[in-house]
Amino acid sequence: QVQLVESGGGLVQAGGSLRLSCAASGRTFSAYIMGWFRQAPGKEREFVAGINGSGGSTSYADSVKGRFTISRDNAKNTVYLQMNSLKPEDTADYYCAATLYNLARGPFDAWGQGTQVTVSS
Repeated sequence: QVQLVESGGGLVQAGGSLRLSCAASGRTFSAYIMGWFRQAPGKEREFVAGINGSGGSTSYADSVKGRFTISRDNAKNTVYLQMNSLKPEDTADYYCAATLYNLARGPFDAWGQGTQVTVSS
């Protein structure tokens, strides 16, 4: 089993940057496909970015391509989301998730508690 704890959210002006971190417990972190999802008020949770176990393959939602970068450090059991050129529409609660299967369908082994990102215009 794996447990996830996010950090790094906050308030930032449009055009600014934030880096989110997701620290995982457990000794098999590198086995998990990791993803970042977000949920804005009144909207469904949506996929943001994903990375495979080795870190060699990544995927992004069209809305964040070229602005966000997902990475992982398996020695530190941590996955990151670097967010640049932030827009007010990026405002949401951001969650990391772990799966041994597929980020599109799961099932998911763990979700973090979420970290809030607010982008002011």
